[in-house]
Amino acid sequence: MIHAYDDNMRPKAQATLGYAMDFAVNEAGYLPQDFMALFIESGLARRFESGESAVIMGMSGNELALRVFEETVGLQRPLAMRPRERGSKAYWIGWALAYFQWETGLTFRAILTAVPMEVIEDLYGAYHEMNVEQFVDRMVQLYRQAMPDTNLKRLRKLSGLTQEQLAQLSGISVRTIQQYEQRRKDVNKASLETAVAIATVLHCSPSDLLERIAS
Repeated sequence: MIHAYDDNMRPKAQATLGYAMDFAVNEAGYLPQDFMALFIESGLARRFESGESAVIMGMSGNELALRVFEETVGLQRPLAMRPRERGSKAYWIGWALAYFQWETGLTFRAILTAVPMEVIEDLYGAYHEMNVEQFVDRMVQLYRQAMPDTNLKRLRKLSGLTQEQLAQLSGISVRTIQQYEQRRKDVNKASLETAVAIATVLHCSPSDLLERIAS
């Protein structure tokens, strides 16, 4: 997996989102799912996912949360900028989510579409004292249960094409398309020529075909 930003930036990214979540929940009074919805709506989530230094390294968690509010709902009341709690449940949720996003390359929107925030909150009791990789393993299971289709299959269905039609239009054999959709062949290892041919028919980017979570 190629990560959007270096491993040496990851701890700061986790802390930033952890403190932002703690601020949003315990100071501003938001539910975790509502804050994440605003985070995504603000556009800051995309900048965070891409590893933009100004967001990950240049802001504290408090500052990130305030920027989210400024870009979406505005400031509803004066908020204290006191130090946040690293050990809070809200902190752990943001901290763990940031790690999972970095590890998989999925967007926050994709993660929360598959695994709702309420489910992630329920993982706190069992996983907050474990190694974060165990949280990742469980999240992968939940994501796969919610999103069993490959990106190729999902995009083909959205285009209204059968496997045979996609094969005819792309010049890629039906057998190859079937193997990619059934994960008997790894679409991540497809040649650029193959990926471009399929993506052109499906009106998407070749990168949209990639599987971010290994089977």
